[in-house]
Amino acid sequence: MKTNRLIIIIAALMTLMPLGAGAQKIVRKNQIANDTIPADVLDKDKLVIVDGDTVSMIIPERNFGRYDRGLFNYLFIPKGKWSFGLTASYGELNTDDIQVLSILENVDFKGKIYSIKPSISYFFKNNQSIGIKFDYSRGKADLANLAMDFDDDINFAIKDVSYYTENYSISACYRNYVGLGMDKRFAVFNDVDLGFGSGTSRFKRIYDGKPKDTRTVITRANLNFSPGLCVFIQDYVSFNISFGVFGLNVKREHQTTDGVDEGSRTTSGANFRFNIFNINFGLMVVI
Repeated sequence: MKTNRLIIIIAALMTLMPLGAGAQKIVRKNQIANDTIPADVLDKDKLVIVDGDTVSMIIPERNFGRYDRGLFNYLFIPKGKWSFGLTASYGELNTDDIQVLSILENVDFKGKIYSIKPSISYFFKNNQSIGIKFDYSRGKADLANLAMDFDDDINFAIKDVSYYTENYSISACYRNYVGLGMDKRFAVFNDVDLGFGSGTSRFKRIYDGKPKDTRTVITRANLNFSPGLCVFIQDYVSFNISFGVFGLNVKREHQTTDGVDEGSRTTSGANFRFNIFNINFGLMVVI
């Protein structure tokens, strides 16, 4: 009798083992899904077709740490796409822009600065791209006359001063998007750029009644982190705005005055602050 019971128990266990193994596989699969994609992502409404492949609108990302905050990275730009961007700026200053204090008299000033930054990137993963950026900028300022009068004893005048600068650079860049919804229209991103560049500047003025001409040659390397916002205004065209908030730089300058060598210096530094003059607006085409 005991033998028959033992046989029945063993047979029952052998019958349940495949079910248990199958359930274990299912649980393991679901656990991976729970760490990456919520259960309702299997809804067909959250699946899209990209280049003939069906992919999820929610990009799998494992939760690190103990807490699941319920934040998901939605698909914004799929893998295999190319993007071409262009950022440009232009500005002018004149006497009306700087004559704001009563101590400034007889001001005759004008200046302008412009820059152009084309870029090309490839999306090697969903929402992630690598690429190259080029940067060219040029500026010029002329101060024909400026008088400052603090009181009867402290006053001076400056005239015939000009400044010119021109810079080139090339950068390797990485951008990571975080989609803000399933409509693929809005996303935030972070840019990481490693760049190398060179430039020249020229400072001309009158000193002790004689004209002086100082030229500076600059070479630099920099690492920048720039968060931003991207909005698709058409199916393949987006508007971007980014802010330079953190950067590391190394710069070497060599200076001459009237053809005479003045010397060289190397400086380095870090910047961790919001810079209102480092806001970039641009357009991007994705194909």
